Amino acid sequence: MKIALFGGSFDPPHNAHLALCLLAREILDPDRLIISVSNNPLKERSAAPDAARKAMAELLAAEINRTGSVAEVCGWELEQSGPSYTIDLLRWLLQVYPGADITLLIGEDNFRSFRKWKSWQQLFELCRIVVFRRSSDRDEFDDVWHDSPELKTYRVEFVDFDYDLSSTALRHCLAERRSCSRRLPAPVYSYICEHGLYGEVTSDQ
Repeated sequence: MKIALFGGSFDPPHNAHLALCLLAREILDPDRLIISVSNNPLKERSAAPDAARKAMAELLAAEINRTGSVAEVCGWELEQSGPSYTIDLLRWLLQVYPGADITLLIGEDNFRSFRKWKSWQQLFELCRIVVFRRSSDRDEFDDVWHDSPELKTYRVEFVDFDYDLSSTALRHCLAERRSCSRRLPAPVYSYICEHGLYGEVTSDQ
């Protein structure tokens, strides 16, 4: 079985997440695209409750599945006590799907801090890693990559992906009641408004 794994806090999930998943499905053709909602120890505490982030991730998966049913949401990381670690998630997935061929999907920002991840060297023993980087920043990124001798001994694949959008920026936008609907999947934006997440959001302006 071929599994593509995309983890994140999804606080909230946005159109860049959607575009990355659709591109990964196209180029990797996985049997399952697992969206894992996490509590990232390298990031600040999530603004939305765990249940809301998982519900929004499920709406994201439903958008992906509109053009081919492959995506599903995994809440295993949220069920663990303490922070989430990708190495533990991978070990659990390999117990659930013995012998699975797993590809870990990482955005450029996360890859820049990859050497801070728990047991990062062992990740390469459990999966292949594909990094989605901004081609507009390729020269700057390549400098970081070439200055990382520890990483260069491992096999990492890169995919150009120009979609500069962050959940942090969207949370600020929503808190200020500015228009954000075009940067979020419509069901996710509706969920945010309905539940008053990230500030007193009621409708798009």
